[in-house]
Amino acid sequence: MGHGHAHHHHHDPVVAADVPPALDVSVPDAELSPGDLSRRGFLRSAGLLGAGAATTVLAAGTPAHAASHDHGPGGDHGRTGEFRWLAGDHHIHTQYSSDGMYRVVDQARHARAYGLDWMVVTDHGSAAHAKIGVEQVNPDIVAARAQLRDLLIYQGLEWNIPAAEHGTVFVHPGRDEVAVLKEFENSFDGSVTGASDSTPANEALAVAGIRFLGEQVRRRRVQGALFLANHPARRGVDSPHEIRAWRDADPTVAIGMEGAPGHQAAGIPAAEGPGRARGYYDNSPSANSYPGYPLESYRTWGGFDWMTATVGGLWDSLLAEGRAWWISANSDSHVNYLDTATRGPGGDFATDGRYPDPVHGPLLSKAGDFWPGFYSRTHVGAAGFGYRAVMDGLRAGRVWVDHGGLISGLDVRARVAGDRRRTTGTPLGGVLRVRKGVEVELTIDIDLANTPNWSQFVPRLARVDVIAGAVTGPVADPDAFTAPRTRVVKSFEVGRSTGRVSFTYSFGRVAEPFYVRLRGTDGNRSAPGLMGAAVDPAGPALDVAGAADPWQDLWFYANPIWVLPQ
Repeated sequence: MGHGHAHHHHHDPVVAADVPPALDVSVPDAELSPGDLSRRGFLRSAGLLGAGAATTVLAAGTPAHAASHDHGPGGDHGRTGEFRWLAGDHHIHTQYSSDGMYRVVDQARHARAYGLDWMVVTDHGSAAHAKIGVEQVNPDIVAARAQLRDLLIYQGLEWNIPAAEHGTVFVHPGRDEVAVLKEFENSFDGSVTGASDSTPANEALAVAGIRFLGEQVRRRRVQGALFLANHPARRGVDSPHEIRAWRDADPTVAIGMEGAPGHQAAGIPAAEGPGRARGYYDNSPSANSYPGYPLESYRTWGGFDWMTATVGGLWDSLLAEGRAWWISANSDSHVNYLDTATRGPGGDFATDGRYPDPVHGPLLSKAGDFWPGFYSRTHVGAAGFGYRAVMDGLRAGRVWVDHGGLISGLDVRARVAGDRRRTTGTPLGGVLRVRKGVEVELTIDIDLANTPNWSQFVPRLARVDVIAGAVTGPVADPDAFTAPRTRVVKSFEVGRSTGRVSFTYSFGRVAEPFYVRLRGTDGNRSAPGLMGAAVDPAGPALDVAGAADPWQDLWFYANPIWVLPQ
């Protein structure tokens, strides 16, 4: 433990963008190469192939196409060797949503102005959208792409997941992007198909929808398709077994969930804002809610969803299985705080599939959203600036998220202790394989905030927490949502406000598989975690509805790294 120095590294990414053939149970044994067939036989005999096994890092190997990439510390928009950290937002609404208002170009121009490199248009799945909107929005997206060539604009939709909450679905741009999204929405949207209730048949429809998206990629109708669960704990209807089933359905498509929901301005007190709960997380259990969730799960914690914010909670239960399940953060922008616009007159949404273009209107002091990039950002380590590169980075888990510009850059590595050669270091989302008994350390390099955020102050990072847990393999109960062997193992106080800080944490000589993840805070609001102070002595505090100014409680979270001694 102690301080390291600023450094550049080299790494071999070991999480494949696609499932290796030996793990893809849809590929018959007869079609495998001799080497893959032998590997499948070994995995099968070891009980590592079957339901859930293909989605864990325990059975994953280094893909044959893995390349080495120079990947040093770098900030937003910064090139770090062969990678660029690109900030984005995968959850944005327009006038093609029944509760939206803005043109595509309005959202895109603001996203770019507030520092984003990529965004996804996700208008609500609905009868009008499935019939008209999914096609009508495309020319607007194409036009915005032409106008803003330094912003990647994906077309997607907000899926009403059968039997569950909402989710982002988006595809790589191309000739069939509209056709695939329209077919998906008409066949698998819970609202369009009347499959909203929490029933086994509706849960199966959701799984079929994810498999459909994967099939469109394999048929080369689109180059890629991704799904992330949105505001997963907001209404308590995303049960643990559903989340596991989505991931198992196709791990190249179902990659994660919102670690922090949008609608963050909703928590601004009523004197200046909406006076609601951050994320509009002010719900109670319903007949469709999973009954095992505690009441605390229906609120945000430091602006983050309970599934992510609880050390030893649901997210950690997935990571402890070895499941690659990533978190994101975004705006969920519909109508934005302190904007001066209103929907244009005339028109009929049910008939037109859209609202008229917005016009000047009254100050929106009760709106609960921020513009894309204004407050929440998802940072993706991409091999270059491009649609495929961002999707590959998301799928690989090279992702960290922040609120309010708390930090400007993050580089986290697991490595053999003391080895600072450029050929070492496993980054976010990766798997480090070492021999048992080898000493392993975590290196953390953080570029502190150096310019004011969009609330006009320079945030100050106060503390960084290292969270680690044992990898125990697939659970017997698919509704498990605790990880009893996960806890905060080290907290680093940040003693400076400018430049770069570096920390090193030693795990000692490792004998058992584990994972590690990171979070940081401005230190303004902390409380012992739900699992107790011995697990999380100073985690995010429960947000109080009506008194939760998001600018006064800033956090960042990073996706995990696994360490597997062999």
